Amino acid sequence: MKLVTVIEAYIAVQQSLGLRSKTSMRSLRRFGRQLGDVHIGNIQPEQVLGFLQGTGPLSSTWRTKYRLLFGLYRFAISRGYAATSPLPSSLPKFPPQQSPYIYSTQELHRLLEATSTLDSNCARLQASMFRTLILLLYGSGLRVSEALGLTMLDVDLEQRVVTVRDTKFHKTRLVPIGPKLALELTKLSDRRRRIPMPEGEDSRFFASRTGARWDYPRVITLFQRVRRAAGIGCPPGELLPPRMHDLRHTAAVHRVIAWYRSGQDVQRLLPKLATYLGHVEISSTQRYLKMTPELLQEASQRFARYADCGEAHE
Repeated sequence: MKLVTVIEAYIAVQQSLGLRSKTSMRSLRRFGRQLGDVHIGNIQPEQVLGFLQGTGPLSSTWRTKYRLLFGLYRFAISRGYAATSPLPSSLPKFPPQQSPYIYSTQELHRLLEATSTLDSNCARLQASMFRTLILLLYGSGLRVSEALGLTMLDVDLEQRVVTVRDTKFHKTRLVPIGPKLALELTKLSDRRRRIPMPEGEDSRFFASRTGARWDYPRVITLFQRVRRAAGIGCPPGELLPPRMHDLRHTAAVHRVIAWYRSGQDVQRLLPKLATYLGHVEISSTQRYLKMTPELLQEASQRFARYADCGEAHE
């Protein structure tokens, strides 16, 4: 059977099981396009390895693609479409995972100011829209892909609630937003309605001048420009500079610091933060809370207060 046919059959089975990852589907179909009109049983290991390696440096993407192809070939072999799997028997040694970066308040202001460098006669809304995107990511803790997937209908500015659909774990959640962020989104919404809305209220909130959705790779490229303009480079000991995704880490850490400073019961509130961020388990949220000097200081001060109270009652 042809590779493309097997891929479509596999995707159909996965969808019937409730799996709806568009990224996974695109990656599998890219594999089919790269190898061309070929029988799945004729695919050679070096062809698979070429797809896994891609053109960039070795990263976690290799592992992600390997898992996708592992599932595909397990399906193909169980159906008799292929006799063996051409996947490599051993995985390469991956570079250490990039540490989360927590932007300081000053760096956040510099990022916002640097969005002005995106101003263009060909895309007059680009700079202000990107500035609002950064504010939304920091103010709501959304993933970049979740923010880019928002439609006009998903952003309820009256109720100050953002609806995030089909998330990383295929669930929908409601994310409340504060009045300042709601005001920024209202300003952008008014300007957004002046450019084409090809799907009406289901059109993307963040869009190009033609009304088309913002492409994820393009957004990351724009962020890299903004980050460089803001003068934010590689932190000591890291090989790569901070990412756009680190705005989500920053939102989580800054929220916990605010809870400490206002005397809140942080351990009781962590499950709520996990729900807010769309995490399945609280352990995922705890991994976000990188122990920055500021967070360590607040936690230490809280422990010191508890210790003093204990001594007072002895």
